[in-house]
Amino acid sequence: MIIILLQQMLNGLQLGSVYALIALGYTMVYGILRLINFAHGDIFMISCYFGFFAACAFLSNSIPTWLTFIATMMVSMLLTALVSVLIERVAYKPLRYAPKVSAVITALGIGLFLENFTLATLGPTPRGMPALLPNINYRLGALSLSSVQILIIVISIVLMVLLDRVVQKTMTGMAMRAVSYDKPTASLMGVPVDGIISATFAIGSAVAGAGGVLYSLAYPIINPYMGVRIGWWAFIAAVIGGIGNVRGAMLGSYILAFVEVFTPMVLPSSTYRDFVAFTVLLIVLVVRPTGLMGRVTAQKV
Repeated sequence: MIIILLQQMLNGLQLGSVYALIALGYTMVYGILRLINFAHGDIFMISCYFGFFAACAFLSNSIPTWLTFIATMMVSMLLTALVSVLIERVAYKPLRYAPKVSAVITALGIGLFLENFTLATLGPTPRGMPALLPNINYRLGALSLSSVQILIIVISIVLMVLLDRVVQKTMTGMAMRAVSYDKPTASLMGVPVDGIISATFAIGSAVAGAGGVLYSLAYPIINPYMGVRIGWWAFIAAVIGGIGNVRGAMLGSYILAFVEVFTPMVLPSSTYRDFVAFTVLLIVLVVRPTGLMGRVTAQKV
């Protein structure tokens, strides 16, 4: 029983690492604009396709596997960031001062557009992500640990630590926090608000692009609708942790991943995972309406 628990904990760490990379995009955009970017799950889906085509292109040129993996991740992160900035400039920027419901409806529309554009251009047939790296299984007694699991967990933690350092220790991060705290005053103090907002979209989506490649390594089947469920679970994770808080998004992601992997061990079917996840969400919001690490913001009326 202990071995099973440890094995599931490893699975939870792997899944939670991917959720965290996606949830960070939700929480960063909300922290800056107070906007729930419901298209972010489909941006993650787009990143998986970018990774797929990049991997096929690099593998056809007999590039070493480790270099192929790094190049695929870089291409996916770059293209995903560019798409996200384009969406922000075309769809969200004109609604910067419109009622919030307009931006929310636009975000939902962008998500539907990305899904159907991918469906129309690439077709509904699921595609198999090629193996970028050999998957070596290691045995620690009765415990099984794969090289892909280690890679996903390590790279995700490194990216999360780097992102946290960027937000907390750099001038760009300071500007992000200033815009999040008081956008008009930050603008008066010389902070380029539009540039910081675009940078926020780019960074959050680039991290999701890395998550798309890592997710495709562990679960190598991609399709145009894969971002719907994963995006919603990442959003729930961000809310549980405290949306708008980077470290809260990480914490919420691991909590939700453990809920997902341990629910089938306790309840008779994996179909109860959504029920348990939403129950956890409701309990957290009743006890802590701002999430586990969220803060109450005063609002002038």
